[in-house]
Amino acid sequence: MFGIGELTLLLLVIVAVLAVKRLPDLMRSAGKAARILKSEKQAMKDEDGGPAQPSPRVIRGETNERDTTP
Repeated sequence: MFGIGELTLLLLVIVAVLAVKRLPDLMRSAGKAARILKSEKQAMKDEDGGPAQPSPRVIRGETNERDTTP
């Protein structure tokens, strides 16, 4: 009869024949997904505005007045 190798090859051929009808749709979907990911990545980069600027540290508590006399 058939061995494992022949059955595997036959299964691959059947899957390839059946997948030919859906292959263009799969590639189109993959292209759309790649474009969406690329645009989202660009939007996140634009939203950040480059490297983040550290905000000044504010420590609540006692305040010291500066002596402004000359």
